[in-house]
Amino acid sequence: MKKSTLGVLLAASALALGPWAPALAQTPAALPTPPLAGPMALSLQQAVRYAVANKPSLLSTRLAEQTAHAKVGEVKAQGLPQLNLGANLADNFKLQKSLIDPSAFGGGAGALNGTTLTQRDIAAAQAGQAVTLSPAYAAPVALPPQAIAFGLQYAGNSSLSLSQQLFDGSYLIGLKASKVYEELSHKQTQQAEIDVVEQVSKAYYSTLVARSRLTLLARNVQRLDTVLYQTNQTFKAGFAEKLDVDRLRVQRNNLVVEQQKALRLTTLSVALLKFQMGLPQAQPVQLTDSLGAAVVDAGTLRRNLGTADFNNGGGVDGLGGVPSAPLNAPTGAPTSAPGLNNNNGQPVQAQAAFNYNNRIEFSTLQTQQALAGLDLRNRTAGAYPRLAFTAAYGFSGSAKTVSDLFAFRGPDSRNANNFPNQNWFGFGNVGLALNVPVFDGFRRRYQVQQARIAQQTIEKGMETLRQSIDLQDTQSRTTLINALDVLDNQKANLDLAADVARVTRIKFNAGVGSNIEVITAETSLRESQTNYYAAIYDVLVAKVDRDKATGELYSQAK
Repeated sequence: MKKSTLGVLLAASALALGPWAPALAQTPAALPTPPLAGPMALSLQQAVRYAVANKPSLLSTRLAEQTAHAKVGEVKAQGLPQLNLGANLADNFKLQKSLIDPSAFGGGAGALNGTTLTQRDIAAAQAGQAVTLSPAYAAPVALPPQAIAFGLQYAGNSSLSLSQQLFDGSYLIGLKASKVYEELSHKQTQQAEIDVVEQVSKAYYSTLVARSRLTLLARNVQRLDTVLYQTNQTFKAGFAEKLDVDRLRVQRNNLVVEQQKALRLTTLSVALLKFQMGLPQAQPVQLTDSLGAAVVDAGTLRRNLGTADFNNGGGVDGLGGVPSAPLNAPTGAPTSAPGLNNNNGQPVQAQAAFNYNNRIEFSTLQTQQALAGLDLRNRTAGAYPRLAFTAAYGFSGSAKTVSDLFAFRGPDSRNANNFPNQNWFGFGNVGLALNVPVFDGFRRRYQVQQARIAQQTIEKGMETLRQSIDLQDTQSRTTLINALDVLDNQKANLDLAADVARVTRIKFNAGVGSNIEVITAETSLRESQTNYYAAIYDVLVAKVDRDKATGELYSQAK
């Protein structure tokens, strides 16, 4: 294998590219299929599975993975026997000539110059007698180099050659790199799958929230219609002012507009979910999960996160959980708080359980580091000798005409005068080819330097990624805790606003409350409802981000 084989693998590994199919790509028994007619029932798990199996971007990633597998096969094939069969036909319409020195063959021109041949000599020769010419030869005359053409106009040959690599250090390292390269391409596919799981989960939750909010708005319109009808009847009876009715009509018109906007946003959320799944937009869907079932248990989450619950508080100044230095602590001494790790404020039990290898990005970078180490070994192995076995066997022929060339006459062929007229001749050879690099102008030395620097760069990247993962872990934990606190607060506000609206309507119907109080209470109730559903969505999104930060999103999807 050429020395650049591993370099090709490294270059290809930078692309978004393993021969085995990803676990998520396997079609489970519960995988939904688009029905011929009617909506497709989808739970969150079914939506994720369908997206992983059908989204075009993931299918493209798997094609790149298959390309990587084929590339590895190409590299492995270089160590197998190489057998080639070749043939060619040439028309030497102008034969190449070469200059030769006649004196190199022992003589010159004019060998018979000055020789006298008499009638007696001729008669003796005719009688069968030996005749000696006198002088026998003239003095040789020197001639200049003469141009002579070798070969005939038409020539052809056919051959079968075999080569087998016996030893090549670069190829041996390339075999090890092929397994690492397959693993790398597989992890890149997993990374793409995790992104799809995240996108589909958030789109599904967004659709659930939009659908639930739309249902709530419909109930609000219905309730407001009832209040408007009662107020209008009271006005007709002379116990209410027209201004009260007009205010309620304005309130209802605004609520209807908000309902229409929510309906369009719900439609848009469904379209986004279909896009993230890779589902045709024309295919109707029906979400089978409920928002209530999707909402996480705040208490369980807080216990898993290792944090205090909402009622614990943070001390008098609100900083009870923030690390602070003691009054007499020396400068530069480590600071800590009970239950917290100095590194990033994580609980000790959470920090001990966290594993960087759970993050596919870290695992991918480790694989790239192993591949860079093999590339460094490959560059170093370029100084090793390479040994190969070679063999060839074939035939070559020539003739003055094409038809004569294709006569294919062998060694037993004779012409009319019984002279040999063979025009095709066989040849064959076997041997060993040894290539020992001696001096390449320090090219290999600089290649080794580049490979070593690339390896060090990946090591620095791993350290940066560790710090980034630590930050994402802390950030996702904080975001989720804050979202849970906001959800608790908004739930309490919603209960209070609903109770206020209920009491205000009772007072208004009893004639002891004003219409303005009813409108104000209804407005506050709708704001509380909007804030509550926004808080639910924030918690669900924060939970997805938290699972992705800890590397659990992929396993949960499986």
